[in-house]
Amino acid sequence: MRKRTILAGVASLALLAQMPAATAEAREQQKLAAPGMAVAPYEYFGWGSPPNPVSVMNATGVRWFTLAFILANGGCDPAWDGSRPLTGGNDQSKINAIRGAGGDVVVSFGGWSGSKLGEKCSSASALAGAYQKVINAYKLKAIDIDIENTEWSSATVRQRVIDALKTIKKNNPGITTIITFGTTSSGPDSTGVDMIKRGANSGLANDVWGIMPFDFGGGSTNMGSLTTKAMEGLKGRVKSAYGYSDTEAYSHIGLSSMNGKTDDSGERVRIQDFQTMLAYAKQHHIARLTYWSANRDRACGSGSDGDSCSGVSQQPYDFLKVFVQYTG
Repeated sequence: MRKRTILAGVASLALLAQMPAATAEAREQQKLAAPGMAVAPYEYFGWGSPPNPVSVMNATGVRWFTLAFILANGGCDPAWDGSRPLTGGNDQSKINAIRGAGGDVVVSFGGWSGSKLGEKCSSASALAGAYQKVINAYKLKAIDIDIENTEWSSATVRQRVIDALKTIKKNNPGITTIITFGTTSSGPDSTGVDMIKRGANSGLANDVWGIMPFDFGGGSTNMGSLTTKAMEGLKGRVKSAYGYSDTEAYSHIGLSSMNGKTDDSGERVRIQDFQTMLAYAKQHHIARLTYWSANRDRACGSGSDGDSCSGVSQQPYDFLKVFVQYTG
């Protein structure tokens, strides 16, 4: 799982018949409606001298960002980091600037640390209400549930998230929902498999099942090939649970890597690893190709730490310049 200092059974034929078909035409329509959504790097405005997102757009051509994180402000009430105002503050100003420059945002709920809405909201309907408040505030086209740590470890909370997202899909036609969680190098662990099965068995037509393919341990350096192996494991689990074809399964999976040094000592994700991931994405037309984070996509200077730089030799946005070549 992602350890940041801040602040994841096969369906019956009857169930599948109730779910929207994952056709190539539908995927193409989604791409046309939201070009660039597949590549939406995480950016966090609460630490690490965050780069100006419009400057990142101008330097790389990226148009979408995944903004982290919405947490619980005490009870079942959403706020940036659980403390910054949902609207009217710096976060909204940055979103307005991104949109003014021709871009848009995915808002991410959760992360490793902090108070999670999935836990603080006592029911699926209440949790859906919290998600909806953020969707309404920003007229969002996509949300990301980055489900980790205590939120991830509770089967009750995992089901609550699934049920809440069903309500969101019903009440917001066309919205893209992403569920992001940790993984082993061979694909989702038992909890990840359980989450995917819960989605399928509950009738959740989730758009993207995304994994975070890092923190594998052992000082891994061949992270490109390990990532593609993990993605194949994810594809198999999603295909089995939903009864998809290979093409449909690939169109419902994604990855969120970590550039440079990861949380595990000795593990490195290199530029060439991103190139391997890009080639895999192009080959299989996966739904999401992103990373943590734009904040870290630069070399470390004097006094810098791993929250604000990659820890490897690079020029600014070298990693993003690889992923931004992906068009879906």
